[in-house]
Amino acid sequence: MSTRRKFLFSSAAASIAALAGKKSFASLPAAASKNDPIVISTWDFGKEANAEAWKTLASGGSALDAVEAGVKIPEADPNNHTVGYGGYPDREGHVTLDACIMDMQYRCGAVMCLEHIKHPISVARLVMEKTPHVQLAGDGALQFALENGFQKENLLTPESEKAWKEWLKESKYAPVMNIENQLKLPGGPYNHDTIGMLAIDARGDLSGACTTSGMAFKMRGRVGDSPIIGAGLYVDNEIGAATSSGVGEEVIRIVGSHLVVELMRHGLSPRAACKEAVERIVKRNPVKAKTLQVGFLAINKKGVFGAYALQKGFTFSVKNGREEKILHADSKW
Repeated sequence: MSTRRKFLFSSAAASIAALAGKKSFASLPAAASKNDPIVISTWDFGKEANAEAWKTLASGGSALDAVEAGVKIPEADPNNHTVGYGGYPDREGHVTLDACIMDMQYRCGAVMCLEHIKHPISVARLVMEKTPHVQLAGDGALQFALENGFQKENLLTPESEKAWKEWLKESKYAPVMNIENQLKLPGGPYNHDTIGMLAIDARGDLSGACTTSGMAFKMRGRVGDSPIIGAGLYVDNEIGAATSSGVGEEVIRIVGSHLVVELMRHGLSPRAACKEAVERIVKRNPVKAKTLQVGFLAINKKGVFGAYALQKGFTFSVKNGREEKILHADSKW
């Protein structure tokens, strides 16, 4: 190697090392090999969901089957007040659920304002596979679920009902940032988040799922970003996938997850793409952005993942054949 080549190689290595010293561990993930499955999801409770998804991935199953199985774990957890059974109701006392799913062939399905069904993600998958539509809402979504063998259940748990009745005393709507990682007490503070999950299977194919009970004590009929393809979730099997969590109205305004994937298409890393999406929210309304939380999570076709949020506290969970961990995303503030 010539002296000049040695100098350039050493300089590049030093620059990379210096950059690595300034970034959080979450922003410097190891890429997966072509046949190395991986699953990532939002928040700490994504760890248990990932473990379930991994059963499918480790046995050679599809990313689509994995993400559906994975997010069903928080959907069925009565102690999780942001997703499915156990979710806090709207201000009228109704637990309404939103979910969407998307696979490697651009097929997608979603349900909105679905009541009485514990696993909206599975209904969303059937919308994708059995109808000519992408979205079903309200009573129509419930009718479709019942016609396809789902059982009608009461999703309002005693704990959630107690919290709702306590909220009614003041009826003050004030979502709290990062409540997923705070102590949950009857009467507040109140959850406002979701689980988004992205996976790559052994064939190198991507799929994603997103499911939520929405903002606690929301207006009747409110729908956030979670069931909206391109906002709460987007998958492009040539490029990568993205999902989001936080105040859905702000994500919808920039079509956030689709934006992140398109930025990756133009060469940005997953972390950089998530950061740019956050900056779009800030640019649109910098004063308001300081009062709320939005986080994006993304993975590219090579298995490199990254995340970025408005505020500190946004976490995400990762599992592959070598490790299982919870990471803290970098943030604007």
